[in-house]
Order: sequence, then structure tokens, then C-alpha cells
Amino acid sequence: MVSRWRRLRPRHPAQFVVLGFAAAVLVGGVLLMLPAAKAGPGGATALEAVFTSASAVCLTGLVVVDTPTYWSGFGHVVILALIQVGGLGIVTFASLLVMLVSRRMGLRARLTAAAETKTLELGDVRAVATGVIKVILLLEAVTALVLTLRFGLAYETSWPRALWLGAFHSVSAVNNAGFALYTDSLTGFTTDWWICLPIAFAVIAGGLGFPVLFELRRRWRRPRTWSMHTRIVLWASGVFLVGGSVFITALEWSNPATLGPLGVPGKLLAGFFQGGMPRTAGFNSIDIGEMRPASWLGMDVLMFIGGASAGTAGGIKVTTFAVLFFAMYAEVRGEGAVNIFHRRLHRDTQRQALTIVLLSVAVVTASTIVFMVFTGIDLDRSLFEVISAFATTGLSTGITADLPGFEQCLLVVLMFIGRLGPITIASALALRTRVRMYDLPEERPIIG
Repeated sequence: MVSRWRRLRPRHPAQFVVLGFAAAVLVGGVLLMLPAAKAGPGGATALEAVFTSASAVCLTGLVVVDTPTYWSGFGHVVILALIQVGGLGIVTFASLLVMLVSRRMGLRARLTAAAETKTLELGDVRAVATGVIKVILLLEAVTALVLTLRFGLAYETSWPRALWLGAFHSVSAVNNAGFALYTDSLTGFTTDWWICLPIAFAVIAGGLGFPVLFELRRRWRRPRTWSMHTRIVLWASGVFLVGGSVFITALEWSNPATLGPLGVPGKLLAGFFQGGMPRTAGFNSIDIGEMRPASWLGMDVLMFIGGASAGTAGGIKVTTFAVLFFAMYAEVRGEGAVNIFHRRLHRDTQRQALTIVLLSVAVVTASTIVFMVFTGIDLDRSLFEVISAFATTGLSTGITADLPGFEQCLLVVLMFIGRLGPITIASALALRTRVRMYDLPEERPIIG
């Protein structure tokens, strides 16, 4: 038995990360199945509980039941805790608990936490792990304060209720989860600048990634010393944020079911808010199901790309997209190396980026085909739902709750893969890592 356990126990750091997230989903599902977690009589079904748990841990926001009315106060607390743990990272959270108890972190824990937080040096793992929780808690506290004051002063909400609403939506926003305590998400606050802007800025900050936030804190006055990663993230995030906002505002400007009835300031606010949410946060201030198909397609692209690495965002990440963009640019210009912001890009990074994109495209394509075959739903809605789950965005055209059980299980798998990344999943499933000790003869096929 001992020898069998030694063969089966996790060895690769990626396996610990995958098992940690899977355990969190299962524990959350069990808690949500308790009768105390449901507002009405009885308990939630296994699928409802596991789906909600996976959506919270994976920071997605897709739901099969109405969050504010279906779950009780205990259920909401469980969902909030799952979001917080999912945002910190399962292994990072466990490592912090170990450090608090024993004041030290072992080598295996450092390797696993490094795999989860994308830390480059083992010596930085402890500092990064503690820094992550400090940054998240600070962003959540500031956002919660603004939202609490707004809910309490402008909407005649009791202060205990306003504090709960502010805290819940703050945690959900900073972690890019997209869960809301309103049935229609934030469509009741479409023109409220003091609700939409704090949530939007919290989503953007969480989507920048912890390495970028750490570096900006230390060197915000010295942009010339910023790393290539930080420059790529800020440049690409700015482009997609502005481009997405302009795109959504322009296409939905005259749509009577979305931005049409609003005044110019309201249209600009709603366009900015909805243009930023596809970067992996599932809040919506307008009805997604009533948007034009062209808007859905544009949001598909934004969701698929997502936010930055080593943060709470999903998608293939803006750094992956930027690396392939600059590689294409260098190839068109006939340059021998890929140069980004006066730095030469390592070739292994290009290969990794290409692998992520191809695996992601394969997962999204296959899942979309399955959706269309088994549900009969058209391509626009099927593709939107699949990408939203895979990119851990949480936006929906309104079909999630009505899907058959098999398709809902497929969404759970997509959320899980999207949160951890296809390479992490593949590494965890690999039986062993093989290192080739020799090089084969080189030959080139004809390309193009």
C-alpha cells in the first residue's frame, strides 16, 4: 500500500495546484448542499452546488440559480469565501497558513506556490505570497468603503446591509469573479458613477496581475526601469480597455434594448463599464442577451484574450497575445529576433505562447461544437457561453440556467481548465517529464 501511494501521490507542482483547486470546489459544493445554504426548504442539488462552487473558486460568475434569492446568508458567505480563496490561490492560501503556524515554508511548498503565483525565483515566493494577500485586502477595503457609503447614503440601505453589499461586491470585483447580490447583476445601477466606476477600477486592478502591481508600487516614478512584463501588460491592457469600450459604445449606441434610451453621459459610462468587463469579470450593467451579435463577437475576442498573468484574470492573457503579435511583426519585417520595448524576447516564451493559444483554440472549438450538437443553440450564443466559461469571465446571454445537465458539467470543466490554464492541466496529467539528452538533425518544411 505504501509503495502504491508513493507511485500515485502528486510529484509535479502543477499536480498539487490542480488537486488543491479540485478539493476546494468539492468542499465548497458540499457546503452549498447543506440545507442551511439554501434560502428555501431543502438543499441544493449536487449539480447546482458544484457548479456554483466551481464558478466561485474559478472566479467566473456563471450561475445556474439566482444568487441573491436562491442562497441564504450562509450560502452567500460560503460563496464569498470561495471567491476569496480562489483569488488568493489555493496553494498560496495554504502556504500562508503554514507560514503563520510554523514560521517557515518548505521547498516543496515553495515550488508549488511558485507554480501557482508564476514566481520566477524561489527566494521571492514567501514575499510574493504575503504581498498577494496584502494587495488584495487593500484593494478590497478601499472598494468596499466607497460602495458601502454609496449604498448607505444614496439608496436608503441600512448600514449593516450596505456594509455587506459593499464587502461582497468589492471582493467579487477585485477577484474578477462577477458574482452580484442582485438578480439582474448591476443593471439597476447603469448610470450610477459611484457604483460602476469603483467596481470597474477594482476589476481592472485585479486584472493587471500581482507582479505588475508590486512593480508599480516600487517604481511608479521610474517607468524607464519597468520590466518587459509590466510594460506589455500596461500597454496591452490600455489598448484593449479603450478599444473595447469604444467598440461596445459605438455598436450599442442606438440599440433600444441597451444603450439607446440612455443620455450621453449614461451611454459613455455603460459603454466603458461593459467594455472593461469582458476582461474576465462577469458584471453587466446592460442586458447582455439584448446586445447585437456583432457586439457578442467583439466580446468573444476580448474574453478570449482576458487580462494579465499571475492575477485574478482569465483568458489566454494579454502577455500571450502581445508576444505573438510582436513575433508576427518581427517575421513580417524579416527580423531574426523578436524585440519588445528594447529587449530581446526569449525563444522559449514564443513557443509557450503559441502552445497556450493553440490548446485554448482547440478546447473552445471542440466545446462549441458539442454545445451546438447537443443543445441546438445557435453559434453566436454557444461560442459566447463557451468562451465566457473558459476565460472565467461569467458573462452570459441568458442560457446558462436552462442548459441540460451535461452541458452545465461541460461548463464546470471549462471553468476549471480556464482558471488553471491548459498547460498547467496538461503538466498535471503528464505521467512523467521527459528531457531529451540529444538533438535530432534539423530540417525545415515549406510554410505558407
